[in-house]
Amino acid sequence: MKIRDIRLTMTDQIDLAGKIYLPEGTGPHPVVVMSHGFSAIMDMGLDSYARAFEQVGLAALVYDHRNFGNSGGNIRQEVDPWQQIRDMREVISHARIHPELDSSRIGLWGTSYSGGHVLIISAVDRRISCVVSQVPVTSGSAAIERMVTAPDMSNYLKNIYDDYDNRAQGHIPAKVPVYQPGSETAMWAETLGKGTDYVNEVTLRSRDLWLEYEPWSFVHRISPTPLLMIIAENDTRVPSRDQLNAYSRALEPKELLLLNCSHYDPYMSLLEESSKAACNFFIEHLNP
Repeated sequence: MKIRDIRLTMTDQIDLAGKIYLPEGTGPHPVVVMSHGFSAIMDMGLDSYARAFEQVGLAALVYDHRNFGNSGGNIRQEVDPWQQIRDMREVISHARIHPELDSSRIGLWGTSYSGGHVLIISAVDRRISCVVSQVPVTSGSAAIERMVTAPDMSNYLKNIYDDYDNRAQGHIPAKVPVYQPGSETAMWAETLGKGTDYVNEVTLRSRDLWLEYEPWSFVHRISPTPLLMIIAENDTRVPSRDQLNAYSRALEPKELLLLNCSHYDPYMSLLEESSKAACNFFIEHLNP
């Protein structure tokens, strides 16, 4: 196996930091393009998935979203889902023109927030041969409403709107923690983020952009691209109900793996099960 650090230049001249994992043998290799979820960076567990894909003959192209990790970006720690989607489509183009990768055999893998991204991209971009969406955000408003109680929502929105006004006056963006100490997210981030450059904060506007993000509305357009959804049936971070509703809207061909776990277990205690399912799916549709 060969692992190479790469820089991917977007059309607005922002560079994204990435890695390419190449399997043994001569190319061009089928490739899985992959990125992490909300605020996370590629060094937080994605290496395990990339290595699993490489071991079955697949290349993997892993990268950090703009504004995070070692990638460039003008507003640090801002999560803009639609900008990330535009970047992901450009990353796909970089994969297609890479001499060691097969432009006709590209799989897409996303998890949590990027799990929503890959649903949208596979619905509108026919360069994708197949897609794996793991514990995806399918309704941003439903996820936020699960985190913010109704009595707190008015104050929550007021802070967001005040930040918009402050930005218009030239002030720096307000930032908030991603997680609080002792939470489920804290356990995951502090375990997989140990020794990395992960920062526990995002801009307040990132929360507002999450509110308007509804990947479920694209799911019925994914067909005929094969889809695998990996869903945690006890997911409280991203409601399982919403993920299952999104899956029900998808047309064939589609597959569902329902794991008896919570949102972060596919990266940790159930890593073998989640990565094996993805490997088998990519083997079937990318023919390494």
